[in-house]
Amino acid sequence: MKILLAAVNAKYIHSNLAVYSLKAYAEKSLAQSDCGGLNVKPDITIAEYTINQQEDEILRDIFQGKPDILCLSCYIWNLTCVENIVREIHKVLPDTHIWLGGPEVSYDARAVLGRLPEVDGIMMGEGEKTFLELVRFYCGGTESLAQIKGIAWRERSAGKEERIRENPWREVMDLSEIPFVYEDMEGFEHKIIYYESSRGCPFSCSYCLSSVDKCLRFRDLELVKRELQFFIDQRVPQVKFVDRTFNCRHDHAMTVWRYIQEHDNGITNFHFEISADLLREEELELMRQMRPGLIQLEIGVQSTNPQTIREIRRTMKFEEVGRIVKRINSFGNIHQHLDLIAGLPYENYDSFKASFDDVYKLEPEQLQLGFLKVLKGSYMEERKEDYGLVYKGRPLYEVLYTKWLSY
Repeated sequence: MKILLAAVNAKYIHSNLAVYSLKAYAEKSLAQSDCGGLNVKPDITIAEYTINQQEDEILRDIFQGKPDILCLSCYIWNLTCVENIVREIHKVLPDTHIWLGGPEVSYDARAVLGRLPEVDGIMMGEGEKTFLELVRFYCGGTESLAQIKGIAWRERSAGKEERIRENPWREVMDLSEIPFVYEDMEGFEHKIIYYESSRGCPFSCSYCLSSVDKCLRFRDLELVKRELQFFIDQRVPQVKFVDRTFNCRHDHAMTVWRYIQEHDNGITNFHFEISADLLREEELELMRQMRPGLIQLEIGVQSTNPQTIREIRRTMKFEEVGRIVKRINSFGNIHQHLDLIAGLPYENYDSFKASFDDVYKLEPEQLQLGFLKVLKGSYMEERKEDYGLVYKGRPLYEVLYTKWLSY
């Protein structure tokens, strides 16, 4: 049974951690059971493309592999491309079962299946255990899709009208159960390495899908240390942590930062997304001692308007953020990347100018200005009528205007 996990990344230097995690978890679980109960042995492969490739090129490559099952990872930046591929690949591989997963299809799975009749089903939310059970189903080890949590699927029965069914969502898993996906670094040359030491987020920012999953959990720190040492030994140029708020647990952050500082190879850079106002003196003192370029920090400010911050349910004290950013700047060894979002509630043109000036005065190495993206499943989407929020109907769903800010 040929199963292809396909990812369409934004750039060539990116890699898709999700498909590697799905493959690693399924193969480890099946090896431990010696594929017990399966009628057919699965052959799971990965293919990575980019949105800059011609869609015909991607189509041809998938066709030449002739998978029995095609699983595509869907995000805001690739959904249009993925949908085009799905519509065409079904015409040339009509017997291939097509499944989608990822944040861009998890929260409106019925609508996706409604507009894409070529798709058999959607993996909703966290995918490792769900993908494993789908593999078992197609290889003869699970009797019915109705038994698999975390999927929406197309029920087709002889003599009956087709209908879309949505099974209950799956409980979150222990992050330490997922195998390390980088044992073989072949294929990752000249690419950013993405790494995950926690899932979920303690905050509830209304524009972010991380707020939907309130179950924050961490990978075992002894595992994390061994895996970080692998990157250090391999002299990987950059490891980018995908943890939503890396420093939300002090002991976890300190253990990781202390380890990479003590085992620094002089080359590898580690990128962290943090909440600056949560940093303690102990963490700042450790940062002060680090080699220039050992770490870089991404700090989401988004707005400095107190009314806006309250309305988007964000926890952020800008005065403290400013103090911390200036303190880190004084060390002269850490690149800081600060984010702002235009189009948030209660932020008009003058208010946004003030936010921009406030952040610019902090002199970050990079100031990233993004426009609000109204994500399906987010609290921001629920409140769109209240905010007079009008946004593009296709990905990236960027804001066009609000009650406070004209087009």
